[in-house]
Amino acid sequence: MNYLSLKRVLDICVSGSALVVLSPVLAGIALAIRAAGPGPALYRSARLGVDGGAFEMFKFRTMRVGAPDLRNADGSTYSGAGDSRITPIGRWLRRTSLDELPQLWNVLRGDMSLVGPRPELPDQVRHYSELDRRRLQVRPGITGLAQVSGRNDLPWKDRRALDVEYVTSLSFRQDLLILARTVPGVLGARGVFAKPSPPEGNVPPRD
Repeated sequence: MNYLSLKRVLDICVSGSALVVLSPVLAGIALAIRAAGPGPALYRSARLGVDGGAFEMFKFRTMRVGAPDLRNADGSTYSGAGDSRITPIGRWLRRTSLDELPQLWNVLRGDMSLVGPRPELPDQVRHYSELDRRRLQVRPGITGLAQVSGRNDLPWKDRRALDVEYVTSLSFRQDLLILARTVPGVLGARGVFAKPSPPEGNVPPRD
């Protein structure tokens, strides 16, 4: 069995077990979001995964209903520390990364993996270089090399480079190290909120 096949087996076992164990936590967060104001508990976003296949990524909703879609100049989603669009409970969910927990369902379905490059928006993939497209050779992950190396503190071109590095050196050992580094990164809330980044690479500025 090659590592990609083993990785998928591990993803199914871990995500399935985690969804069962964490079901009270997931239900509690969903109820808290609904109690805090109008709107659904989950947020769905169109993303591209392995081989450029489209899927719907799930997160707990952290923004107010009807909030405008603001983007950084590089096309990534703006997530500043003082962003008034984020609800109080949403700010806490982002700081603790608990808003990402619904992606365990994406992992179980096969859209994502526990570890890999973060899933991209279709608009960004359209402007990929040939090297950037290597990110699409594996399933996107809940956490990854770019996330444990700085997350939103890193310029987008550096995040892309780290994702390509991850794909190039894909291994069980690397995934274990990334998972081990994810825990202190989450506890320290590193790179959760970042200032808007300047235009970089071949991705055109957006409003």
